[in-house]
Amino acid sequence: TADDIIANPAKYSEKCLGKKLATLFFEPSTRTRLSFEAAMYELGGNVLGFSEAQSSSAAKGESVADTVRTVQCYADIIAMRHPKEGAPIVASRVATVPVINAGDGGHFHPTQTLTDLLTIYKKKGRFDDLVIGVCGDLKYGRTVHSLLQAMSHFGAKFTFVSPVELALPQEYKNYLTEKGLEFVETQDFNKYINDVDIIYMTRVQRERFSDLMEYERVKNAYILRNSMLDNTKDNMRILHPLPRINEIAYD
Repeated sequence: TADDIIANPAKYSEKCLGKKLATLFFEPSTRTRLSFEAAMYELGGNVLGFSEAQSSSAAKGESVADTVRTVQCYADIIAMRHPKEGAPIVASRVATVPVINAGDGGHFHPTQTLTDLLTIYKKKGRFDDLVIGVCGDLKYGRTVHSLLQAMSHFGAKFTFVSPVELALPQEYKNYLTEKGLEFVETQDFNKYINDVDIIYMTRVQRERFSDLMEYERVKNAYILRNSMLDNTKDNMRILHPLPRINEIAYD
């Protein structure tokens, strides 16, 4: 369907005509929020909402449930981002309109995974038999948690690269083990980089740390440089890089 939308945008330009999307972003966002808004406009719909908690009634103590009960009267669908894990689940239980999880704390980011899956398929032409190297913040990285669950359906193998402080939580390792999927954990990126089909880079998220000293200690733990890619697979692809001039190679 996504391929068809890309190829035939006019065909979908009025699919949401007369519909309204409410973007309830209790946490700052640029790419995700604007992606939702742009998509709704391209489908012929309209958008209302807020971009931070302080510009909503949450600043006055209103609960997520009460905010949703109010907003659903104005909108046909809600996209919510919230710093607390599980907030969109709470919203969906009280809402009479659909609720999309646009990221909840360090938990999940399912719509980012849909975008990642489309990118992987367009770049690699398949989902099966891929080795994915995931690097950076694996503890709080919600995009990682969603991606590994999605790719687990296709038998992916994973190499998890992170500082000890930001290692993948045990619950996700248990999930992969129960699925019978292979994975390795390492702090040495160079040891495995030539074996992966995809490098999935994530940033160290300052907003997830209660101890800023810990953040400062690990924030630059892994930087992907051009020189590291000399012997990688010919068709290897990089997702989610953060560009630093002359330091990072990205596709």
